[in-house]
Amino acid sequence: MFITVDLYYFFSFVAIISALCVVFSRNPIHSVLFLVLVFANVSGILVLLGVEYLSMVFLMVYVGAIAVLFLFVVMMLNVRIVEWSESLIKYVPIGLAIGFVFFGEIFLVLQEAGSGSSVSTSDLAFFGHTLNSHWLESSITITNIGAIGMVLYTQYATVFIISGLVLLVAMIGAIVLTVYKRRDVRRQDIVSQIAKDFNEAIKAS
Repeated sequence: MFITVDLYYFFSFVAIISALCVVFSRNPIHSVLFLVLVFANVSGILVLLGVEYLSMVFLMVYVGAIAVLFLFVVMMLNVRIVEWSESLIKYVPIGLAIGFVFFGEIFLVLQEAGSGSSVSTSDLAFFGHTLNSHWLESSITITNIGAIGMVLYTQYATVFIISGLVLLVAMIGAIVLTVYKRRDVRRQDIVSQIAKDFNEAIKAS
């Protein structure tokens, strides 16, 4: 138990330090590498909390895809090292204000959780379906993937389908916006080639 608590504090400390390095690092490549370290430590925290599925999702999606994509984009664009200047310092008050609001919300949530008060979900409705307040108790005997699937495909099935449609529209929009058809390149016309009458074709002797 003590080893688990020590590992939790270790992963949390390294994740916080890495997150600060992401913000204050002048080299964008170093910022992306520190971001990968943040994701790795958060994945370790999720393993300690007993949600191995989300931990693997963090490693595959964030570290394996998004962070690597950021790194390749930064390296290909050859972004120069950002120096502190007046144009960056003027955004410090805005960042401090957003950080103050963020940590204030976290403090309120922790204070509410520490007071022992809880919100009953038996009277809540979501898209016309009453939430089942006993789904957590019934999911103790099954695996993490089974529990997530039971909630995702029952209580939040509508939101899951809508999110899939939004991602599909975003993918189609990205393809339409980035596709470029060159006019100076000769292309094959498969339909005209198939419909061609070979009796009228010119034979080269």
